[in-house]
Amino acid sequence: MGVKIENLYFSYNDKSVFNNIDLEINTGESIGIAGVSGGGKSTLLKLISGLYDVQHGKILVMDAQSSTGRRKNVSMVMQSSSLFPASIRDNISCGHLMSDDVIYNACEAAQLIQWIDSLQDGINTFVGERGGQVSGGQGQRIAIARAIAKNAPVVLLDEPTSALDVETSTAVIKALEELTKGKTVIHVSHKPETLRGCDRILLLEGGCLCVS
Repeated sequence: MGVKIENLYFSYNDKSVFNNIDLEINTGESIGIAGVSGGGKSTLLKLISGLYDVQHGKILVMDAQSSTGRRKNVSMVMQSSSLFPASIRDNISCGHLMSDDVIYNACEAAQLIQWIDSLQDGINTFVGERGGQVSGGQGQRIAIARAIAKNAPVVLLDEPTSALDVETSTAVIKALEELTKGKTVIHVSHKPETLRGCDRILLLEGGCLCVS
């Protein structure tokens, strides 16, 4: 089983967000979750990824239940790239020991090589505070390269192209295709049309998940 959620309840400051959510996702399956902005989609991904602790119920990711275990098994690409004030290389490796081949292959899969080769400092180029010295599309592809290099079995996508223009989105979508090959995928979006390639599409509404 890729991801299993049982009897999940969650609230912010006594405001209920989820009510008794149950979900099973097979290894290698791609799930789309649609819902309005502010409806809890990002919160659900943060719970699955171990960024938030479960208040009531159970979440298992590749049989890991602890927050630490779930984090190890998950790669996540958010709506806006979360880059550190460091080099492209360090943003991909996140301080972990990685060979040049792993980093290069991740950059190639994320459609980054041509751009990196054009930079004076190449992969050692500083991205600035919060990635301020790279464009939105470049930042997203760095985040995707990071996820590819991590090679986690479960990939979580939180509207990764919604803030990009059409041309940039095309390149990012190609990178996402490389990231998600052979992985268990959960893709959330407020635009159901972006989820058409998923094996199943569910609707998150009123704190509950149902078939779309």
